Amino acid sequence: MNFKKISASLLAVSLLAGCGSSSSAAASADASASASTTIDVLRMQFVPSRDAETILQGTSKLPELLIAAMAERGYDIGSVEITVGAGSDYNVTGEALASGSVDVAWLPASTYANYSDETTLALTATRDALSNDSTDPTTWNGEANKTTRIEGEPVTYYRGLMYAGPSEKGRMIAEKVASGEEITWEDLDSCSWAIASTTSSSGYIFPTLWLMEHYDGKTIADLSTTTQLSYPQAFAQAAAEAIDIVLCYADGRMDYEDDWTRPTTETDEAGNQGFGRSASIYDEMTVFGVTDSIFNDTVCLTKNPVEGHEAVATDDFLTAFQESMIEIAGTDEGKEIIAVYSHTGYEIGDPANYESLKTGLETVAAANE
Repeated sequence: MNFKKISASLLAVSLLAGCGSSSSAAASADASASASTTIDVLRMQFVPSRDAETILQGTSKLPELLIAAMAERGYDIGSVEITVGAGSDYNVTGEALASGSVDVAWLPASTYANYSDETTLALTATRDALSNDSTDPTTWNGEANKTTRIEGEPVTYYRGLMYAGPSEKGRMIAEKVASGEEITWEDLDSCSWAIASTTSSSGYIFPTLWLMEHYDGKTIADLSTTTQLSYPQAFAQAAAEAIDIVLCYADGRMDYEDDWTRPTTETDEAGNQGFGRSASIYDEMTVFGVTDSIFNDTVCLTKNPVEGHEAVATDDFLTAFQESMIEIAGTDEGKEIIAVYSHTGYEIGDPANYESLKTGLETVAAANE
């Protein structure tokens, strides 16, 4: 399996860049020096890890804040266009950034690692720490987990959880967790799994590594029944008992707690339909597996800007953008915006922090060949 999908045009660009490296470097330096500080439309894209309308509504005030902050640093941006990647495949946004059809993208760590050759890491997100950081799944279940989010120093990693839903087979897994009985590969293989994109850290990559560790090298690719769904779709399907197992980040139940018990005939302010359950999501979505630590999401810039957007590939723009986003995230209004991804702030990103994840991607790719 070729885990990274690179378009023919990008391949041609990389081949050309390999010829006469000194002249290419000089040309790049000239382009950087002469790049305009005026950008008519700065194009930004978010991956669809949440409902698209929720993301668009939550980030609607970001353009005006970013335009103002960048203006203070010498950049004249006419407007900021925000889109959400189509479908549930995060590769869509990775490809868009790599090709230059978008200038800036919010990428999960594994998607960044997959496209790091064509993108520049600008920022790493921070999140609120959770009071529970245990790898023991039994500690993640029950009503007490409503208060797992705590205030304090932000952290740069999180964990992925494997949830068994309220379906008959999901309850079978949950009962084994409660009794301390071993969950066999046959138990898991008999279930229907909601998985995310193959570049999703908590929805695919790290659960695969967990399976490999606990079940003699078996992976998600070895499971009999899997369906790729967005997280909102996965929890909705679990509530409808159409899916037995959901893979998600550790605070996923917090995001869908209200939806879980809202009647299916009602919607919230963002238009999200209720899932119609009567019991708490913390009782009905039982954790049976906990992944290793996962690096937080990233904000990246394209290395292959289209004509008129050359500025986004310069060091000056990178610094201005980093400073602007960190500044915005430190305000009350900015915190409300980035909360759509459960981010609490941003730090300047270090590519070295994601090297171990690249190794994980290679491991998963080899397992899927």
